[in-house]
Amino acid sequence: QGRPGGRSPNQLQLSRLRLGRRTTAAFRSSEFRLAGPEVRALVDPVRCPPVPDGFSTERGSDPPALGWSGDAGGVISDEPDGHSGHGRAGIAALTLAALGVVFGDIGTSPLYALHTVFSAGSGAVRPDQAGVYGIISLVFWAITAVVSVKYVLAIMRVNNDGEGGIMALIALIQRVKLTGRLTKPALVALGIFGAALFYGDGMITPAISVLSSVEGLEVVAPSLDRLVLPITLVVLTVLFAIQRHGTGIVGRLFGPIMVLWFSVLALAGAWEVARHPGIIRALSPSYALEFFAHDFGVAFIALASVVLVITGAEALYADMGHFGRAPISRAWFFFVFPALTLNYLGQGALILGSPKAIDNPFFLLFPSWSRIPMIILATMATVIASQAVISGAFSVTRQAVQLGFLPRMRIRHTSELEVGQVYVPAINWGIFAAVVALVLGFRSSGALASAYGIAVTGTLAIDTILFCVVLRVLLKKPMWVAVGVAAAFLFVDLAFFSATLTKVLKGGWFPLVMAAVFFLILITWQRGRRIVTANRTAKEGSLRDFVRDLYMTTPPVHRVAGTGVFLHPTIETAPLAFRQNFEHNHVLHENVVILSIETLRVPRVAESERLVIDDLGFTDDNITHFTARFGFQDDPDVPATLRLISGHGTEYEVDVDNATYFLSHITILRTGAPGLRAWRKRLFITLSRNAASPIEYFNLPAERTVIMGSQVEL
Repeated sequence: QGRPGGRSPNQLQLSRLRLGRRTTAAFRSSEFRLAGPEVRALVDPVRCPPVPDGFSTERGSDPPALGWSGDAGGVISDEPDGHSGHGRAGIAALTLAALGVVFGDIGTSPLYALHTVFSAGSGAVRPDQAGVYGIISLVFWAITAVVSVKYVLAIMRVNNDGEGGIMALIALIQRVKLTGRLTKPALVALGIFGAALFYGDGMITPAISVLSSVEGLEVVAPSLDRLVLPITLVVLTVLFAIQRHGTGIVGRLFGPIMVLWFSVLALAGAWEVARHPGIIRALSPSYALEFFAHDFGVAFIALASVVLVITGAEALYADMGHFGRAPISRAWFFFVFPALTLNYLGQGALILGSPKAIDNPFFLLFPSWSRIPMIILATMATVIASQAVISGAFSVTRQAVQLGFLPRMRIRHTSELEVGQVYVPAINWGIFAAVVALVLGFRSSGALASAYGIAVTGTLAIDTILFCVVLRVLLKKPMWVAVGVAAAFLFVDLAFFSATLTKVLKGGWFPLVMAAVFFLILITWQRGRRIVTANRTAKEGSLRDFVRDLYMTTPPVHRVAGTGVFLHPTIETAPLAFRQNFEHNHVLHENVVILSIETLRVPRVAESERLVIDDLGFTDDNITHFTARFGFQDDPDVPATLRLISGHGTEYEVDVDNATYFLSHITILRTGAPGLRAWRKRLFITLSRNAASPIEYFNLPAERTVIMGSQVEL
């Protein structure tokens, strides 16, 4: 009662949403104000779904409490890691799995980072005490500032119902009320470009990581260099082929390997540090400052390569939805960070003792008898490094689909316990094709290093900007706090970004070009979807008016036996298939179900709390609208949902086993109307044609599903 949207007093709401403290605040103010078109999370069965921008706080309601320092609300759960229901054993298992997925990228940077630093600028950084101490200091404080402080301690505390990554920040930005008409669109566009940059750099990570490990064969026997590319391609093919089994399975498989990997990194580094303990002084920030003060130009060149030690930070945040914050932060501080620090110190000590070690300081850190086993272990570790980016890309893609920046795609949930673990076949094989092209095009990790870093540093800076807006507007932190955090983080981010700009002509153009392509796709789909949705809404007309006209028709409309189920994204307008079935066939089914699906910003909704029923003003016409509420991790199984209707005081019983399902297939007509340029309209139409089938998505029986075509202008 009193719900917006013009529902009749006869509406029956089966139950209130009682989803616990996690979502109570989120449902304050008319339960997300579900009637507003800009706040609906509706899954449209047609090919260009009007996916929401997120619920808004612009209607005067208080924003849902955000996840900062354990606040409960619609953005994080009561659990500090964002994953409720795990005991100590569960957290330990998640921590192990996180080691096997999340830290692969940043954990394999020791393979190539220092080698690249001392090779940059034709050996501009000298392997003497000043150079080595300066570089190790830069490495340590870069990891501390960017990964430990910025991401693990700060940004990862903010999430969108447990999901992390730049798309989660975009979702939060869309909820706020900002002054200025262009402020929010500009921030959202900036965030979309950051997500596109993540895709661009994510394609390089698997190529450079696996190449760098297999290149260890050249250290053992230079004659084996001809095997590097074939072995690399085989390893990458296997990696992408096993993605369909799920992140959790991959994590459990890789977790013990990464435990061994980081243990070996720590032991090898500690051994060399014990031999040259003076290297520990390099942890002082004074050496990094002296390095810049002594020769700023050389230090600036080195900074473009030092960035390699923090690649994977955004993937770490994007993977938070797979495992939660607590397992990731514990694994980082208690295991990964110390191991990386010891290994970089060990490599620095080795270079000081033997400057020629800059050719490959990682593998030369180990005795000759252990290098073949280390190559095998490193190859496995770099496969895991690729996994971190791949699973992060799956998370970003899934959130982009939910937020309306991509068409509906085939997304498989691969875990019954961890709702964030998904597999996206199209993204998986698209990245694989790009990775193979990079390996064959650049042919060495050294060449790829020249292209690596520029996109990821851009994403780091954009994350900072969006995070600080959330900090100020949604978390209500004082202005001086938000500005201070932004200044501190951006100082580091922009220093790295400006340094990596020197790589543009040496291969850095590739991730930028790929990012531009992804950005174009994302904004084109978002804009085209808005136009098509508006035009379609105008063509559909009011559902209540249409039902009233049917009720008043004289003589009465002929009814045929059976149940007709019409899937439609909203109660406000009439399904085109419903109109066409009546106008062309001049009949109605004896029982008519109009089903709308709302995807709420909570992981799951209990079956007992799923349905809301609206008789549309007439209790004796057997035409009823049902709203089925799903969490964003629920399986939107329409037949299973319809079975919940019986016994809830409806006008009739739904014969699910014999029901006929009707879908509206929209053919988009490209016109000369303003809104998008002609070439972008062609792109939008191409994307819509390749959207996932609603029959499979909603688990509809194909033999009892009727698709009725209609045209909508773009």
